[in-house]
Amino acid sequence: MTRVELNRATLARQMLLSRERTAVVRGIERLVALQAQLARPPFIGLWSRLEGFRREELVRLIRRREVVRAPFLRGTLHLVSAKDYLALHPVIAPVHHAAVRSILRGRADALDVARLVAEARAYFDEEPRTMDELRDHLAALHPEGDVRAMALAVRMHLPVVQVPAETAWAYPGTADFAPAASWLGAPFGEGGGPRALVLRYLASFGPATATDMQTWSGLTGIKDVLRSLDDQLCTFRDERGRELFDLPDAPRPPADTAAPARFLPDYDNVLLAHDDRTRIIADEHRARIVLSANLRILPTFLVDGFVAGTWGIERQKASATLVIEPFEALSRAAREELAAEGEALLRFIEEDAGAFEVRFEKGGAAKAPAARAKGDGAAKAPAARAKDKGAAKAPAARAKDKGAPKAPAARAKDKGAPKAPAARAKDKGAPKAPAARAKGVAKEQRRR
Repeated sequence: MTRVELNRATLARQMLLSRERTAVVRGIERLVALQAQLARPPFIGLWSRLEGFRREELVRLIRRREVVRAPFLRGTLHLVSAKDYLALHPVIAPVHHAAVRSILRGRADALDVARLVAEARAYFDEEPRTMDELRDHLAALHPEGDVRAMALAVRMHLPVVQVPAETAWAYPGTADFAPAASWLGAPFGEGGGPRALVLRYLASFGPATATDMQTWSGLTGIKDVLRSLDDQLCTFRDERGRELFDLPDAPRPPADTAAPARFLPDYDNVLLAHDDRTRIIADEHRARIVLSANLRILPTFLVDGFVAGTWGIERQKASATLVIEPFEALSRAAREELAAEGEALLRFIEEDAGAFEVRFEKGGAAKAPAARAKGDGAAKAPAARAKDKGAAKAPAARAKDKGAPKAPAARAKDKGAPKAPAARAKDKGAPKAPAARAKGVAKEQRRR
């Protein structure tokens, strides 16, 4: 299979070739889970994939406990259906446990993990609490103990979920935690073991190599799992001769299938689910979507199926602006498609704004992002930049630009602003996949 064929297969399974009409819970389960280090991105990810998706639908499901936000794959926060959480958490729990040993090393020897988990469960069962409150509680119980080590052991051994609040995106910046079994009132299942997780992965992200699956899940022994599934899978080779595994009846559209412009949120799983990510982003662009200080993955957009740049929102009083920063110059047709899709996205995110604008920055050197629009758990957006006469204008705004194509319905003027701080620091290597093994999980946990 060629790189473009792999791209189209992945986009089809990710519901990014066309929005699909399906129930929100079903949509989440189609994706297995959505990364949710920030509260807002899963809403954007679903908006880009589901026809007619409304924020209120997901908020309602979260409050009804049909969808949860919890440490899940690789120990990072994900939004996942309650059903899948109960079924699949036992499968990935060993990855969480191994992460404790990887992070703490010798410090783990002094921990009585069973006792700590029992104490934490009783504390959280009294009422939901934050992780900071848990640390204070453990410090009071064990004044001579290593508080951070104890708290990490609890977080990775006690299944917990975050408790929603009355906020726009369902969760506050600092959320309370509750024991998952108590919150959901249901027992954990067996989940079908690693075999079931591998099949779910291929349905959402295949075709893929064994290394891709290990990167996404954190599980070891993937090759043995694949051998046990030999009669249920088919295989291909990529352009480098690597073996790809897939489900026989999964969609694999031809390379010439049209791929519409789409906006992806911070940390979108389609960017992180493979060891080889060239099916969705060119290697030379990977460092431009990662903030090296905290390994945050910036919001991106797709043109012809591949990541072509980043985006952010600037909010000033009643005016909201979507700033599109392409890696390279875009065609007029691509700008027009992005402007229409971008304004719809802007109206979804900033629904209380009175004026909307889509603005394109000049393709080329990456700019450092700055603060964006307000919002619970919302990512920070790139700051306003200097007016650049060479930059492509948003096909849109009712700005004073008689030579540029006008974008649908936007109103704010395109005024110059101080240039953003200098380009991001040079990254000599491609950003690492969110960990395949415990060591990688350890890196993600230290970010928490």
